[in-house]
Amino acid sequence: MRLSTSWMYQQSLTTMLNQQSALAATQNQVTTGVRINVASDDPAGAGQVVSLSHVIAANTQYSNNIDSANTRLNTEASTLTSVNSVLDSARTLALQAINGTLSDSDRKSIASQLGQIRDQLVQLANTTDSNGNALFAGTSTTRAPFQVGTNGVVSYVGNDDSQHASVGSGLQVVTGDAGSGLFMNVPAGNGSFATGVGSANTGTLVVGANSVTDLAAWNSTKAASGGGYTITFGTGGSWTAADANGNPVLDSSGNPVGGTYQDGGSISFNGMSIAMSGTPAAGDTVSVTNGGQQDIFTTLSNMISSLQSGTTDTQLANQMSRQIESIDQTQSTISATQVAIGGRLNTLTQQQGAYQDLNVTYQSALTDVAGADPYTAISNLSLQSAALQASQQVFAQVKQMSLFNYLK
Repeated sequence: MRLSTSWMYQQSLTTMLNQQSALAATQNQVTTGVRINVASDDPAGAGQVVSLSHVIAANTQYSNNIDSANTRLNTEASTLTSVNSVLDSARTLALQAINGTLSDSDRKSIASQLGQIRDQLVQLANTTDSNGNALFAGTSTTRAPFQVGTNGVVSYVGNDDSQHASVGSGLQVVTGDAGSGLFMNVPAGNGSFATGVGSANTGTLVVGANSVTDLAAWNSTKAASGGGYTITFGTGGSWTAADANGNPVLDSSGNPVGGTYQDGGSISFNGMSIAMSGTPAAGDTVSVTNGGQQDIFTTLSNMISSLQSGTTDTQLANQMSRQIESIDQTQSTISATQVAIGGRLNTLTQQQGAYQDLNVTYQSALTDVAGADPYTAISNLSLQSAALQASQQVFAQVKQMSLFNYLK
């Protein structure tokens, strides 16, 4: 085999270039602490790095979603607390207004305060989150879901859907409740039925608290009532009840229900109880209607109208009592939502803690796969540096080997 000078040069140069490349890679490992910089460094390990990196990136995004969801839910919880406080003030004013010693100017003053409360409630219902999105618009993009018309009527222009955030694989958490369920679709009365006095009543009868006392009896008879009942009073407080078709209401024995009402007592039949006060006149009536809804803004408007209309003390007491029931139903809905928000926040806290633990585990695994052993890397760096120096010295000697040098 013939060894030429150019071949020896090329071999020496190739050896030095390879050693320089290996030395540079080792220097990079020592500097960065990373063993796999390109897939060719360790094809199998590189695949693991890609998989772990994807998992860590997904967990980081879920953690960011949790942070955003926490902020939004805490804002909603704070807003609902303010709403409850405002409704407490409205309820207190309604109870004050029933006081028979108030003058017309006093009632108008209360009406003015209720008007301010209604405006404040609209403002709270239009609260936005940190990104400027309405809290209670559902999934709608409108910034003001509650609009006040020229007639003072408040309408809802959002939708009934709830906003969600993805906080895990297949796990979503509600981050926003639609305002329709919180403020608009409020069950009337006690949630099961609503009561009212006849507009032609002449006595001093006031309908107070009412409730379902026997759910089974109520459920089995409400459909047969045709939508409600009418209680009619006779002389001496005697009363009878008829369904919506005018047919007498019968007890379990087939006899018409009825009895004698006494001031401060109650009337009970078909699983419901209605407390009353005052003295009814003959011919006075009380109506019972099933279901129905009333938004809280209409409730406040009704209270204002009643205070400004100059009605009698008895009429005002009945009207305000019905609106207080609506306030109570709204606050009950809000309280239930606050409990639900607390549960969601607890879920987010637990999920965030899980991601923090998993992130530590995955980062450790990534370091094990892609990280360089500092002791090995430094040792290799020393050996490769010595080998390169040796190659360079050999090359310096080889390049001097030529025919001309021999002839000299």
